[in-house]
Amino acid sequence: MCPIDGDDCVNENFEELRTRLSEIGDIGSSIALLYWDQSTYMPEGSAMARGRQLGTLSKMAHKMFIDPEIGELLENNRVLEDNNPYDSFEASFIRVTKRDYDKATKIPPEFTAKLSMHNTEMNQAWVKARPADDFSMVQPYLEKTVVYSREMADFFPGYEHIADPLIDLADYGMKASNIRKLFAELREELVPVVKKITELEPVDDSFLCQPYDKDKQLEFSKAIAKDIGYDFATGREDMSPHPFTISLSIHDVRITTRIDPNDPRDCIFSTIHEAGHGMYEQGIDPEFERTSLAGGASSGVHESQSRLWENIVGRSLGFWKFYYPKLQEEFPEQLGNVPLDAYYKAVNKVQKSLIRTDADEVTYNLHVMLRFDLELDMLEGKLAIADLANEWRRRFEADMGVSVPDDKDGVLQDIHWYHGMIGGQFQGYTLGNIMGAQFYETALKAHPEIPGQIELGKFDTLHSWLKNQIYQHGRKFTANEIVENVTGKPLTIEPYMKYLKEKYGDIYGITL
Repeated sequence: MCPIDGDDCVNENFEELRTRLSEIGDIGSSIALLYWDQSTYMPEGSAMARGRQLGTLSKMAHKMFIDPEIGELLENNRVLEDNNPYDSFEASFIRVTKRDYDKATKIPPEFTAKLSMHNTEMNQAWVKARPADDFSMVQPYLEKTVVYSREMADFFPGYEHIADPLIDLADYGMKASNIRKLFAELREELVPVVKKITELEPVDDSFLCQPYDKDKQLEFSKAIAKDIGYDFATGREDMSPHPFTISLSIHDVRITTRIDPNDPRDCIFSTIHEAGHGMYEQGIDPEFERTSLAGGASSGVHESQSRLWENIVGRSLGFWKFYYPKLQEEFPEQLGNVPLDAYYKAVNKVQKSLIRTDADEVTYNLHVMLRFDLELDMLEGKLAIADLANEWRRRFEADMGVSVPDDKDGVLQDIHWYHGMIGGQFQGYTLGNIMGAQFYETALKAHPEIPGQIELGKFDTLHSWLKNQIYQHGRKFTANEIVENVTGKPLTIEPYMKYLKEKYGDIYGITL
């Protein structure tokens, strides 16, 4: 470590910092690989061993990162942040790494290891509990998770709300108060739309609820992922109970999906959703590899990409003008006599339903808001875990008008609380919906030809625009900065509500 001033010294310190963080990054990639294996192919009896392995590596990486010498190197390199443009690699690298370092030094490595082991054990319990429809199997784990979540929040004193530090870890700069305000505005706009549509005659989607060959579903979905821009040379798709994307490197970004043998929508749209995440990670500037800049800017920005590709593109009429004839070729018995218009309406059917990941665009955010509110209540101590399943049922029926028949499709349906913290887990989905519409509106202003290209199965213009505007920057900018830089205005629900009202007003032949 070079202790004196001067350009040579700064360069030496910078390279030493990069080298040390690269090694920590490699450990992080190894952790990601173990997690991917755990969620896909790991033998059931390996959970305890995997928990120890992940705990050890997490603790090791954490200790290496919070080493005081890392702090000293960051301080010695402050001149690079001060003397270079804000958006330069050097200034951004120091700024973002320092932000991460300041947070990490507040969390004891022993806690990181303890939490990692707990999450592995809890995840395996959930994998068994959901098909068994038995919340009691995860209740003691979830009670411990609430304890750990509060402990994590308390490492960051001075918060307005106990959820704020946990939200900040996923969506930097966001607080419970900001999100509550945004969600209140959105709920006020959404509820009348949901009510007006769901009072109409339901769309017939019965032709999608019959046997569809699983292998054909998967191959069709993978072909779409490749067409829209997901690179299988640096990625792969596997099966998991809950679809996810994981980045081991900018050059190794893996996605998973799941298949319903009696409904092709699950596989198709889960694959497009995860491909959206994957393209974001694959599109990051290669210079950022093994640095703190490699990764998505926030949960919300990441979800903006998966939801944009899944819904705004993947459920559009233009998209299916190109792909529906191909789907009919794969499944002539099921779809040969079903017109495009009927299929388009079916994949955009609005209905109050139990499962968040299967929910339509109009009702989806009500699912997210329910979970967000429950998180805050659990953290505040207003809601005991022993009462969570029943409270879920009560609030869901109040919000959706649908009775929850079991815990499998109720409180157990999402993996999030069963492999991570309570707090900060769900707001990103709705933030992503709002951001995605705002980004797409801006893309169309720059390239009005995009919808016409989508009808021809061409996605390069949109993909390239998103890569240039968002993907390549990785974590260089905060979510708020990205929204402002890309769209020229702060985050607003207006483009999202305009999109929903126009699209679904047209589908249902009503004014929204």
